[in-house]
Amino acid sequence: MSCATYPQTESFPSIETLRPYWQFYAEGIEYFNGRLVSPQIEFYAFRIDLSKQNIKIVVSAGDQNGNSTRVSSFVRDNNLALGINALPFDIVSGTEGRSIRNMGLVISEGRLLSRGNLNYDAIVFYKDGGAAIVSQSSINSSSIENIHNAVGGFHKILSGGLPAERTLGSTARHPRSAVGISAGYLYMVVIDGRRTASIGATEYETALLLRSLGASDALNLDGGGSSALAMRDINGNVRTVNTPVHNGIPGLERAVAGCLGIIYE
Repeated sequence: MSCATYPQTESFPSIETLRPYWQFYAEGIEYFNGRLVSPQIEFYAFRIDLSKQNIKIVVSAGDQNGNSTRVSSFVRDNNLALGINALPFDIVSGTEGRSIRNMGLVISEGRLLSRGNLNYDAIVFYKDGGAAIVSQSSINSSSIENIHNAVGGFHKILSGGLPAERTLGSTARHPRSAVGISAGYLYMVVIDGRRTASIGATEYETALLLRSLGASDALNLDGGGSSALAMRDINGNVRTVNTPVHNGIPGLERAVAGCLGIIYE
């Protein structure tokens, strides 16, 4: 796989002034590393062209045995280009290989691995090539037949380019993982937090950031200490591009459950 090195940071005064400078990673995949002055946050984003035949979506409910795994291990063990943590789960730990339970929907290559959480939303990749962010409560036995891959998160935060009403006035500031879609593109974003250089974002700010990057719809994934986005570099090495903070320790990556990743063939 011909790919680039790790992202170089571009700085902007605010989300409103942000203009993404997408850099080449591989054919159909671009990345962008940005820093905002107000609020003081650093983020990492990938834009994936879903129309490219050499790009395939991968979702997991954990490692090959369904146990906890770090995002970097998910990318490394499955020979992926990149990956991000997705839905919430029941046991928080820095140790991989523990028995865990996904708290939401996971469908991998048409197989239901974890049932939906009726309170939350999911990103769905259909067999006809389309993608959408929908309520997990809308997915039933008949609709699963049309789904190739799907993975849950928390709530939809951007719809038709407008921040969801529930995000207005949001004040809780955390590290964030999120995905967005628009016109055949998938966006994967992680926002650092809980450290001096990056204080984390609210749901509303996360929605605005995804919109500035080009997404029309976006889903807030599991965040906090679970937030991690890993990529493979030109030498085949894998690491997180952000700085995860587990148990208050910067750089310590948490073992998570379901993940979303990209294969570049």
